[in-house]
Amino acid sequence: MPDSAHFAPPGPLGFGGAPLGNMFEEVADDIAEATLDAAWDAGIRYFDTAPEYGPGISEHRFGHVLRNRPRDRFVLSTKVGRLLRADQSKGGRHGPFVKGLPFRVDYDYTADGVRRSIEDSLQRLGMARIDIAYIHDCAEDAHGDRWLEVFDTAMKGAAVALTRLREEGVIRAWGLGVNRVEPCVMALERADPDVFLLAGRYSLLNQPALDELFPRCGERGVHVVVGGPYNSGIIAGGKTFEYQEAPADKVAARDRLAEIAGRHGVDLRAAALQFCAAHPVVASVIPGTKNPARVHENVQLMAQPIPADFWRELKASGVLPEQAPTPA
Repeated sequence: MPDSAHFAPPGPLGFGGAPLGNMFEEVADDIAEATLDAAWDAGIRYFDTAPEYGPGISEHRFGHVLRNRPRDRFVLSTKVGRLLRADQSKGGRHGPFVKGLPFRVDYDYTADGVRRSIEDSLQRLGMARIDIAYIHDCAEDAHGDRWLEVFDTAMKGAAVALTRLREEGVIRAWGLGVNRVEPCVMALERADPDVFLLAGRYSLLNQPALDELFPRCGERGVHVVVGGPYNSGIIAGGKTFEYQEAPADKVAARDRLAEIAGRHGVDLRAAALQFCAAHPVVASVIPGTKNPARVHENVQLMAQPIPADFWRELKASGVLPEQAPTPA
């Protein structure tokens, strides 16, 4: 990595906060607390959350546990671009989050919106600072045909404000938190981000970040946090890809991976985590977790030995690109 490398969260394994925002199903408060405690006890020191997750309840839960830990011993990221406004009529429901706090979620990528968002997050967390702020979902999957207009607003508003907040020491780093490669490439051209949180775009099944974005990040000393290493579940044996029913070609590709893994005695989940972490621009991998047992499982999977012959066969058979870095 170049000497000019920006601030990055610790890895190889971090903790993604969407599941503890009651994503798809409600998680009891005591289970959420036990899950975060388990992550801490397992040595995880990077935690990512967002106002949208809940809405608001993920940040509350993170703050409840982490504000009792030494602040200089962990890295915390949250997101900007959405403001929470009191609205009892929503009943705590928002998108895939089934039971959160009584707020509606409004997009706001302006400079003023970013400053308010960070102040609101600090209050929900009960902390005096966050380390990384990601501009959340300024991409086509969230905004459709208007996404370039939204992205332009984010670059002129949010990116400028976050750069100033970094200079002022309010945050240590900023970037984008998105599910698409294109806005990350464009952000490198228009601003000075430190780190991207990129979900579902670098995995055993899907590598659109490999050929353009990752080399550009390497040149600039910009890091990447990989979200969605299991592509929302399909790699871990589930039926969904990008939170929808997996298409036939992705199921066939997963089955091919599983067949090769089985012959080499490899747990495909371990391969998925370790593959993501092997690229030199990747600082951390943050699978979603809803219970303490899964935390311990992910830690074990990240450390599980995988024979070199497995990676060689994946490349020789065309399942992985030849240029994709694999674990030593």
